[in-house]
Amino acid sequence: VLSAISISAKMIASQVRRARLEDVLGSAGAENIQGETQQKLDVIANDILMRNLGGRQGVAIVASEENDEAIILRDDNDGETRYCVMFDPLDGSSNVNVNISVGTIFSILKSTNKTPALKDFMQPGTAQVCAGYALYGTSTMFVMTTGNGVNGFTLDSESNEFILTHPDVK
Repeated sequence: VLSAISISAKMIASQVRRARLEDVLGSAGAENIQGETQQKLDVIANDILMRNLGGRQGVAIVASEENDEAIILRDDNDGETRYCVMFDPLDGSSNVNVNISVGTIFSILKSTNKTPALKDFMQPGTAQVCAGYALYGTSTMFVMTTGNGVNGFTLDSESNEFILTHPDVK
């Protein structure tokens, strides 16, 4: 699941860097569940995350700020641990026009039911398996916790790998 999110972050970072050149700035002509105007990059980032998470067998259900409802990807857990992933694919996307940093925010929980349902997301924050964000700016950072401290990774543009640059953030 983390691999799918980190791959998505790399892909979204590329889209953000090329947004002006690819003419994907501005409104997509719709509103999200929060009543905010969707930006073209919101839709692109959401598609990237949905595609990458949808390809992971461990992901049972996803909820995005850009979708009206949670989407069940796998309808039973077959005795395996399945995860619920919530995310805002591109928080602050309207700031891209003025070259201000934007990011992806995510939370991962274990599915609590044999059949995944919306109530799987109604768990206390302490039940999170992992939470974090990717920040797209002068560099791309991936910051996360699995419950034992917070670590920050910076995307190396030459190797296209996240390198631990901020261990044990306080």
